[in-house]
Amino acid sequence: MRSVLIVPTYNEATNIEKFLTQVRTDAPDTDILVVDDNSPDQTARIAETLAAKLGSIKVLNRTSQRGYAAASRDAMLKAIESRYEVIATMDADFSHDPKVLTKLISLVDSETALVIGSRYVPGGGVTNWSLFRRVLSKWGNLYTAFCLRLKIKDCTSGFRAYSAASLKNIDLANLTADGYAFLSEMAFVISRKKLGSIVESPIVYVDRAFGESKMNTRIMRESMVLVTRWGFALRTGSGRKYLPR
Repeated sequence: MRSVLIVPTYNEATNIEKFLTQVRTDAPDTDILVVDDNSPDQTARIAETLAAKLGSIKVLNRTSQRGYAAASRDAMLKAIESRYEVIATMDADFSHDPKVLTKLISLVDSETALVIGSRYVPGGGVTNWSLFRRVLSKWGNLYTAFCLRLKIKDCTSGFRAYSAASLKNIDLANLTADGYAFLSEMAFVISRKKLGSIVESPIVYVDRAFGESKMNTRIMRESMVLVTRWGFALRTGSGRKYLPR
């Protein structure tokens, strides 16, 4: 199936050249769409230079910093318009291993709407994380799965592959989340609308070696508030207008 990898970036100049070169080597049949959030460190310029050299890489250079969710939505809509059949996403900082990309893509079929590269199924894991971060991530995923009635262990992994057919049935432009809560929101909508199965495939997440993490307290707070609101509406029927569609 024709596939594309969406790579949202912000200030990834240190990683982007090596990353794109590695992806092109490990997944030569998958096109790449870099979505840059107006990085001041010239990430987009570096990506454009490499695109001309390697081919099958496009760069969507946004004029303002609007966040992970908006970048992902814009890129997904563009990928659907371009008639890709599988739409994958991953980080550009080598937290996600490019060698695993083709496996995730291959698991998408007519019955599978979403394949998640999961840290919390047998064979998965994390490296270079403090105990506090491990506990926080594990607790956050358990809480999200409970609130949203998701039968998955890693709701927040950004290394995933979607069936484009399933995404066509989601009102992407009007989803709620701004930050990484978008990942949980997408799994929630796919499950709630019964667009297909959600499969988890083990990955080992490696904390970034270069650059700064985009995670902050505002993003974590947004996730907690939205997940709690959706869970409450799901159970009580009150505030159903807040449920993503």
